[in-house]
Order: sequence, then structure tokens, then C-alpha cells
Amino acid sequence: MADEDETKEYRWESGYEKTWEAIKEDDDGLLESNVAELVARAKRKRAALKASGAIQLGMMRHLFVIVDSSECMFLQDLKPTRFLCVLKLLEVFVHEFFDLNPISQLGILTTKLKRSDKITVLAGNQKKHIEALQHLKDLSCEGEPSLQNSLERAMNGLKNMPAHSSREILVLFGSLTTCDPGDIQKTIKSLKDNNIRVSIIGLAAEVRICREIAKKTGGTYNVLIDDHHLKELILSQVQPPAVAGSIEASLVKMGFPGGTPTLNDGTSDSSADHAPAYCLCHIDSETSSLMGPNGYNCPQCGSRYCELPVECKQCGLTLVSAPHLARSYHHLFPIKPFVERAQVPDATHCFACAKLFVEAETNVYECENCNQIVCLDCDLFIRETLHTCPGCASDPVTAQMKTN
Repeated sequence: MADEDETKEYRWESGYEKTWEAIKEDDDGLLESNVAELVARAKRKRAALKASGAIQLGMMRHLFVIVDSSECMFLQDLKPTRFLCVLKLLEVFVHEFFDLNPISQLGILTTKLKRSDKITVLAGNQKKHIEALQHLKDLSCEGEPSLQNSLERAMNGLKNMPAHSSREILVLFGSLTTCDPGDIQKTIKSLKDNNIRVSIIGLAAEVRICREIAKKTGGTYNVLIDDHHLKELILSQVQPPAVAGSIEASLVKMGFPGGTPTLNDGTSDSSADHAPAYCLCHIDSETSSLMGPNGYNCPQCGSRYCELPVECKQCGLTLVSAPHLARSYHHLFPIKPFVERAQVPDATHCFACAKLFVEAETNVYECENCNQIVCLDCDLFIRETLHTCPGCASDPVTAQMKTN
């Protein structure tokens, strides 16, 4: 893999290419068929990336997002500025992240003036993170970033996380320099020792130390082409990373909190049901206030919380709701990739969407369990969103085999 990275040519090192010759007019002098072919090719590329096998993914993720807020983020190569463009895309990322990873936690850091500032702590409430990102729009971008200080701060928040969860850092880095107080190689070694995966997205040009950090920690490093490519790169981090082979299967104790506290003898006290209490999520915050009867109570120690998922500060129990756990189930048991085949004469339409196969669709996709044929769009939708084969789910025999 290392040799492959070293021998790979950069775009400016490759030969002269006439890229405009890829676009050709059809018999009517239109470009629609050519554009449709380019779109279909992009879909096939996405399908090929996802067809590597049924890889087990992590259910619980702890991710820190580090946003460069140095003076270089005021540049207008991304509209309106780099900083505002990144914040807007991060709002979309936070929404998609918690939609696909409902029992995971996320935190946000910024770096400027050679230091790192914590914007939000690790938490599972997407509304709080989006509000924090919206407030950052008024932040002044100044000074130089410090990659080492940011990574150290994120590592201090991640290294004590449980071993069954993934520890990740995503850096959005717009500067070509970093002002660090010490040897960043020691920080990289500490990240690797604590199994923290660092992925970096560059907003300017490739920086050698960024590639080295990503490579040594098992993350990814990419440099954007334009704002559309930046959106692709950021949203590619929504999918959980593959579980490391060294991690053994383990049982995780979780609590499903109810809305009212329960006494030890199993009876409920009506006066305690509606008693106001402080939320332990924000008890240290200046804006903390007494909560009403609404909230979640830890089934083990009775502590009150206003949001889920969360780790109880009193007893350490992970508190989740049943829908959160159900939506994360498919990461442990991903759907088996469909087999790509040439068009079958007997199959005239897609089983999932009932759309007729056209001549332009040279390949179709078949489920190995129920042998139903679907089109490329449905194949992508099933693997990215539905996570269940409609043919298997509608057949009682295959559905029973799957549950067993």
C-alpha cells in the first residue's frame, strides 16, 4: 500500500489530456445521453466501492471534528468564504451522522491563534451541535492553526472511551502551515497507541505532515477540488469505519431509561414523578436550570438526563432508547452485496421499484438468497439507506431463515 502511494502520479505530473473529448453529441445533437452515461458511470463506481463484501462496521463511534479557523479561512476560493462554506456543510454532516449513527457521540473543536478551543463536548444531541455551528458564523478567523494542540485536546477526550467503540478525529484543515509547541511525531505515536483514527480533509494543497498523520493512524487524507467535492469528502465520513480484526466480540451493558423514577421496591411515588430536578448533562453549565417532569431517568441510579444517548455520569451506564439500537443493528450484520449480472431475458422489470429495464442498463443486480433482480438505483438505495433486501423481507421463508 505504501509503494502504491509513492508511485501514484499527481494530476500535474501526468501527461496532457484532452478531457473535453469525453463529451460527445448524440444523433440529435444533444448532450443528454452523454450526461446520463456519466451519471450512470458515477453510480457504478459507487456500487463497486460498496461491493467489497459484507464488512462489519462499528455501532458506537466517538468523533471529534476539528475546524481550522485561522486567517486563511477568510479566503474566498469557496463561496462565500472557506469558513462559512465548511460550517454550512458540517450542519448537513451532523444531521447525516446522527441519522446513520444514532448511538454515537460527536464533539467540535476549532483551532486558531496557535491554540485549540472546545466548542461542544462529546454528546449525542444533534440540535446542540447544529446550534453551536450556527453561532460560529460570527467567529473571527485569525492567526495560525495548531494541529498538535488540536489533536492533543481531542485525544484527551477520546483515550478513555471504551474499547468496543471507535475513536475518530476528522480535521478540516485550510492552512499550509501549523504552529506547534512540541514534537508532533510524539503526538502521532500517542494517537496510534490509543487506536485513534485521524482523517484529514485539506482545503488548499497537500501538506506532507497531514498525509503522514492519516497514514500512520489508519485514516484518510484528501484535498478538495471544489465545493461539491468537499461535500462528498465530508459526507464520506458519515459511514462508520470497519471494525478492526483484533477487537473481540463483547457484551455491552446498556440501560433503557424510563420517563419517571422508580423506587427500589418497584412502586412509583407520584410526588417524585413530577419533582423538578437538575439535568446532569448541563449541571456544570451556566445556563443549567431545574427540569420539569420531562426527561430520562437512569434505571440503575435514577439520575436525570434531558437527552439520549448519553453515558450516566453517576454510574457509567450507557443510556439509549430502543429505536436508537434498532437503527444501528445493520452495522453489525450488514446486507450481503448483490451479484452483478448481465441483463436476464426473463427479468423485464426491477423487483423493487417495478421500473422497466431499458437498453442503456447493461447490468442488473441479483440477491443470492431470494434471486430477485433489481436495478442499479435500487441496489444503491438498498445498501445505503434500506439495509434490507425487499425480496427477502417479502418472502416468509427467506425472512425466517434470516432471523434464525
